[in-house]
Order: sequence, then C-alpha cells, then structure tokens
Amino acid sequence: MINADDVRRIALSLPETVEKEAWSMPTFRVAGKMYITIPDDETSFAVRCPKHERAELIAAEPEKFWVPPHEESSAWVRVRLAALEDLQELHDILVDSWRQAAPERLADALPAVGHDRAAGADSAGNG
Repeated sequence: MINADDVRRIALSLPETVEKEAWSMPTFRVAGKMYITIPDDETSFAVRCPKHERAELIAAEPEKFWVPPHEESSAWVRVRLAALEDLQELHDILVDSWRQAAPERLADALPAVGHDRAAGADSAGNG
C-alpha cells in the first residue's frame, strides 16, 4: 500500500526539493515555494491544484480527491493515499504540483508527466 514514506521519497527525488516542518507537519518546497504537505494522520497529502481543475478532479474521483472546509479558498487539493492506483499515479500527481511551484528553469528540465498513461494529454498541455 502507498504511504507517506512513498510521498517523501518521490518528493525528495525532484530537483531542488527540500523538506521543512511547518504547522507540525512535513512540507516539501522548491525554490522556497511549498508544493506538498503531509498532515499528521498520514492518510492523505495536499498538493497545489488550480481551483478550476480542482472541482473537476473532485467531481470525477471524490473517493480520491477532496478539500477540507478550511482549505476551500486555497488552490490546493487533498489526495487519499489508499485511493491511489499505483506509484506512477502518485509520482505524476507530485510532479504536477512541483511544476506549479518550480521556477521555469527547473520545470523545463524535468521530463513531461504521465509519459506512460497520458502522453496525449501532455502534448495538449493538459498533463
């Protein structure tokens, strides 16, 4: 089963990522910008997600994606670890969040997300 250690391992493998504790939980940052948090219970994690995409994600897969009431105004979404299909899906979600926080010089250096599952979406800019 995918767990918080998998989130940490993948996050720290991404260029210039650092782990920093904030609000008594691990957070992961690139160029000083936070892109992942792992709440205390470690059953989910939060990633950056534009609000217009977040509503679609939650509607399509409510068992996987959700937003607690105190985060509704933010551009973040929570992901339930137990609902993830595999480590590739976890990797793709984390890389997508990393790209939203990373400076362009770094984001351009990392290969496209979802190369196995969604190559068509990547080329359309929807990846």
